[in-house]
Amino acid sequence: MSTGWARFAHRFGQYYRTSEFWTPPRLKSREWMFIPFGGSPPIRHKGFTDMQDVRTFLSERAMHSCFYSTAYWKRPYELKMADKIWQGADLIFDLDGDHLPGVTDRDFPAMLEVIQEQGWSLWNDFLQPEFGFDEKYLQVTFSGHRGFHLHYRDPNLFHLDSEARRELVSHIRGEGVDVQGGMSRFNETDSHGWSRRIRDGVDDMILKLQVISNKQGDYSSTLKELEHGLKSQYEREGTTSQRSAASIKKLAEVVNHEARSKRIREGNFGALGSYDGLFLNLLKTDSSVVLGNAGETDEVVTIDTRRQIRWPTSLHGKTGMRVSEFPLNRLDPDGSNPYRPLQEALVLSGQEKLRVEITVEDAVAQFHDKRYDLTRGQIVEISEAGATFLVLKGWAKIV
Repeated sequence: MSTGWARFAHRFGQYYRTSEFWTPPRLKSREWMFIPFGGSPPIRHKGFTDMQDVRTFLSERAMHSCFYSTAYWKRPYELKMADKIWQGADLIFDLDGDHLPGVTDRDFPAMLEVIQEQGWSLWNDFLQPEFGFDEKYLQVTFSGHRGFHLHYRDPNLFHLDSEARRELVSHIRGEGVDVQGGMSRFNETDSHGWSRRIRDGVDDMILKLQVISNKQGDYSSTLKELEHGLKSQYEREGTTSQRSAASIKKLAEVVNHEARSKRIREGNFGALGSYDGLFLNLLKTDSSVVLGNAGETDEVVTIDTRRQIRWPTSLHGKTGMRVSEFPLNRLDPDGSNPYRPLQEALVLSGQEKLRVEITVEDAVAQFHDKRYDLTRGQIVEISEAGATFLVLKGWAKIV
């Protein structure tokens, strides 16, 4: 293990020996997984009877990352999955900024702002109003890296199988949604879910099509984005269509008319003539509509009834930040007291300074209230918390 990794393992170990930990419900029914520092294989199939056992385990060897099972097992410590005896699982929604088109973690603060909006919209626009989820069963956490986790623990849903969970995610993503039916509530201000998504996405779609028609800026990328979304929808729904870039260009010409675009904004899609179906399908598949109004869930996490998820209060091995729990109302980025991960999830020293050399081009980071615009070869004197983040992400090396 290099000197740098040894330092991080030591500091993680100090944290685990002295910090208070969150205890998962039904602790004895959970399986745990740990990833050591230095590239060793994951340690799996661990079971604990109480949190002191967990602390003792982590005190003996500092871990890069800590996970616990979303599933409940009768015998979590068994090595064979069939011998563990599955008894149910939490419902998990994992929102990661690297899933958002046009968003990169190289501008880390901006990425977190966008994905926090997605998390709030997912709950506020879908899970609560559409599915009747109750806040008392919800735990909200910052993942410690690129996003947020919504843990939902309603006992009535523990036994949902993967197919039932997939149907829930498919609805959130708009797969199989009757867009034309949703338009019947276009002008109703109290609409929610997909009716609201469609209404709120019209302006953005018109602007994108006008950019294509007028060949403004990087219009070809916008065209490719819409074409890719359309093809992905047809593949998911098992339909065939010749609608492609040429059709989208023709639609763009139709939309690029002041009086016609005004009627479309008012919900009069007859103004599109034979292109109304294409426009509505683009509304459904356009990532800015899907993500901008409801959030992107990691489908694999949500449908997996045997998934491992990061343990709240542990440290994320790719950033050194804490996986942090906070109240639902703080997920609202426009609320009176929004959660601020780049201030609140930094737990290592903000006083001790380290010198690091930046190893990537054009990255943006922030620690507490100080922003850093980073370029390759730059030498930065920064807090231990900031240096840990930069080195663990592979953006810098200690000098």
